[in-house]
Amino acid sequence: MKNFLTARWQDLIMVNYEIDPAILANLIPPGTGLDFHEGRCFVSLVGFMFLNTRVLGIPIPFHTNFEEVNLRFYVERKTADDVRRGVVFVKEIVPRYAIAAVARIFYEEPYEAWKMGHTKSGNEISYSWQKGGNLNRICVEIGANLGIPAADSYGEFIIEHYWGYTKRVGGRTDEYKVEHPKWELFSVKNSIIDVDFAAVYGGEFALLRDQKPYSVLLAKGSEITVYKGEKIL
Repeated sequence: MKNFLTARWQDLIMVNYEIDPAILANLIPPGTGLDFHEGRCFVSLVGFMFLNTRVLGIPIPFHTNFEEVNLRFYVERKTADDVRRGVVFVKEIVPRYAIAAVARIFYEEPYEAWKMGHTKSGNEISYSWQKGGNLNRICVEIGANLGIPAADSYGEFIIEHYWGYTKRVGGRTDEYKVEHPKWELFSVKNSIIDVDFAAVYGGEFALLRDQKPYSVLLAKGSEITVYKGEKIL
């Protein structure tokens, strides 16, 4: 596989909700199926920093460090040799219009550009995204270091998916690989989740606004490599 993008993903707030699989049925890329943990289906709202970004080894001026917030769910693809556990993005929000435009036009990734901000002060981390009068925010106070999650644990399920899948027009599915070392997780305290899920992600996700998260975690992050995608269907 060809190295497409390198960066550092840092301070990943992960707000996780159990959800009815039927809500995701029309979003599942052909050739994949939902990935469950102990019979539960999850979506995750993830805010993090994209740092030192390079495309094909080249830093793009004014586009190397920025925030991203995405809503994702979990899938798997069975091959002759293994089971590939991956994620599918409902929407990815960044503050750079060029990044969003390139991702939408050339890769059909569900990117949008919004006004964004973040803070990291003492033990508190927050991310915000706004368009017009729609202001959204997630904020956590860092808790205990939970270390690298154990094999087959819930924590591992949330952070250890190394494939991405994109549902494209005409029934096509693209697959790409993401590499990074195993991440340390932290518990969080005093989390604030102020998100208009219906306005940002669509009416089918409106129920998440008043739903208590199944968990809120913080991942330290690391250097990552994303490889060029390939058509699987």
